[in-house]
Amino acid sequence: MKQDVYQKVTNKIIADLEKGELTWLKPWSAGNLEGRIVKPLRHNGMAYSGINVLMLWGAALEAGYSSPYWMTFKQAKTLGAHVKKGERGNPVVYANTITKTEEQEDGSPEERTIPFMKAYTVFNVEQIEGLPDHFYAKPEPVIDEAQRIAHAEDFFTATRADIRHGGNRAYYAGGSDHVQMPPFECFHSPESYYATLAHELTHWTKHPKRLDREFGRKKWGDEGYAREELVAELGAAFLCADLGLTPEAGEDHAAYIQSWLKVLKNDKRAIFSAAAHAQRAADFLHSCQAKETTKEGVAA
Repeated sequence: MKQDVYQKVTNKIIADLEKGELTWLKPWSAGNLEGRIVKPLRHNGMAYSGINVLMLWGAALEAGYSSPYWMTFKQAKTLGAHVKKGERGNPVVYANTITKTEEQEDGSPEERTIPFMKAYTVFNVEQIEGLPDHFYAKPEPVIDEAQRIAHAEDFFTATRADIRHGGNRAYYAGGSDHVQMPPFECFHSPESYYATLAHELTHWTKHPKRLDREFGRKKWGDEGYAREELVAELGAAFLCADLGLTPEAGEDHAAYIQSWLKVLKNDKRAIFSAAAHAQRAADFLHSCQAKETTKEGVAA
């Protein structure tokens, strides 16, 4: 790649953290999306995932875009539109693997899987003229509060996680494989309760019988701990976007920021890895919904 995408994205997030800002909460705190919170969308309506969500949320915030739609120069042209003169695009990345066959010393062939990443440029639809009208439609107003929270309740119940209530701490206990939450009424808003639950259920997905995620954590506050907390942070942000919830920075974020900074400064690929793990965790929790729906369908 002509530019080091890993370093560029990492530097941006490090700069935000050094100012005490959490990149993944900005789209809500800035209020720039004018209504329902969504992940960035491709020209065909499919949502971006992983690190691209963070990159495009940050770009939308910086430029003040309210539309979630992004597309390439060529995609805009195919739709009969054109990018406005002087507009600059934003990078997104595509990751995949290629298989290469190499000859070993004994002459036998051996296949190697080689990961690769490439960057390409996309533009927000607010930088493009001539697109069909639906691309320029304003987001619909936030759905009814009670209905929205009920939807979140249904989502987390469908995971069938062992969620217990009591005490004044929220945490995931690996030994007993349960999530502990303070009582609902102890939170200052319903959104903060569900955002916290999303964080802890992202931790819940790391269990060996689920995603088997392990960063070599040996004690509280070490690098492995910081990496797992970063995954849980991003996983909660992705889930809140999917559920239309508005997360807020928790009281413990300030304490975590320094450990996250250390990890990111030592490894330019750390945020990409964390975002990928977070996306897998969110996808796993979404897959629980499909299983629940299937069961209900059979029962019906």
